[in-house]
This record gives sequence, structure tokens and C-alpha cells, in this order.
Amino acid sequence: MRLKDKTAIITGAASGIGKQIAIAFAREGANVAIADLDQRAAEATAREIDPSQKRSIGVAMDVSDEEQVEAGIAKTVQHFGRLDILVSNAGIQIVAPVVDFEFAKWKKMLAIHLDGAFLTTRASLRQMYKQKSGSIIYIGSVHSKEASKLKAPYVAAKHGLLGLARVVAKEAAEHGVRANVVCPGFVRTPLVDKQIPEQAKELGITEQEVIDNVMLKDTVDHQFTKVEDIAEAALFLAAFESNALTGQSIIVSHGWFME
Repeated sequence: MRLKDKTAIITGAASGIGKQIAIAFAREGANVAIADLDQRAAEATAREIDPSQKRSIGVAMDVSDEEQVEAGIAKTVQHFGRLDILVSNAGIQIVAPVVDFEFAKWKKMLAIHLDGAFLTTRASLRQMYKQKSGSIIYIGSVHSKEASKLKAPYVAAKHGLLGLARVVAKEAAEHGVRANVVCPGFVRTPLVDKQIPEQAKELGITEQEVIDNVMLKDTVDHQFTKVEDIAEAALFLAAFESNALTGQSIIVSHGWFME
């Protein structure tokens, strides 16, 4: 019970990585707020995790909307009385060459990935500073460290999360708050499944070639990373008790990227 009586809010938690993190946190004793753009899905996930709804709630949240973020954090604190952990996970993917990338889609990508991380961080820190404790975990990517074709805004935003985490780590340390980044490799979620045919079309190769020669080419064992792997890394960071581990990034990618 590494997170006994802690309260966590996880964005984009109605499915994929976010949902698995919520499940892992609840297993370790945390109260969890499932924040998602899809309110029904958020509430369904909360009921799945705890049918009594005593230790989990669904929260409607567009992370790029300041009012919704403020309201969602406030609802979480009001319901559970505190906020110990933020997992900034919400994200989407749009692939296209830079030369063809629509500016509106560029802005949408950055709004969700980077503005969303900022808005949820700011709202969470206000409560964490009062408590003199907290842990902020950003779900970055191997693309926080390197680039791939067709993903300019995604790579730019994920690189930006490293900078945001490092600043928050420095500013928040005196208040007992840590900030770190988990950097997954390719995880077989609906987000990744959607990319496979899109990249095949853009690159003029087969879907299997996208998997073999783009996504898994540089892994040590030709395996996709699992949602459970990311959840365990997030759990490790959430449960760490001192500022000895802050401002850092943990890469979970089957060796795709090493540093």
C-alpha cells in the first residue's frame, strides 16, 4: 500500500496508459480522480475501479480549457480533502510532414500536451503548496529525447515537458513537491494503433513495416512497451518520498533510447 490515503488525479485516464496508472494507484491505496474529456467514460472507469465510488470519481476535463481544469482540480480536492499526485497524461496524435502540417492542428496538439500540462500543474501546485507535499508526474515519450518524422508538434511538446518538469522541480522543492517525467516507448494503445495506417500511408510502406522498421526497430527485443510497465514507473515516482528524485526523466522503452 505504497500510496495509502494519498489522492491522485490522472488526466486522460478513461483508457490506455492513464487508466492503467489509475488502477495501479488504487491498488496501492490511493484515492483516484479519473479526469477525461469523455465524462461518461471517466465515470465508468471510476466505477470499475471502485464500485462504491468512495475512493474514485470521474471528472470531466478538457485539459486545454483553463476553467475546466480549475473546476476539475477543485472537485477532486473537495471530494477527497487533499491532492498529493498529479499525473499529466492526456494526449492525442496527428501525423503529417511539417510542410503540410495545418497550423490549427499544430496549435491543438500543443494546447493538449503542453498547455494542458501547464494548466493542471498550476492548479495542482496551489493545493500541494498548502500541504507542503506532492508529486507531479508528466507522461512524456521517447520523443521527449529524440525525433521521428511526421510528428513535429508531438515531439516539440514532449520535449517541452522536460523543461516544464525541471522548472517545477526547482520552484516547488521548498514546498516539498517533486516533478518528474516518464518517457514511454511505443505502447500498443488506440493512440498508437491509429498511427500505424497513417504512417504507412505517409511513408509509402506497409503497416507491418511501420511496426518493424519504425516503431520497434531500435528496441532490444522487438517488443511494444506495455501499459503496465508505464504504470509501474509512475507508481515508483509517486511513492518516492524525498527530493532526491526530482527533475528527472525515466525512459521505459525496451532500450529504444538509452542515456
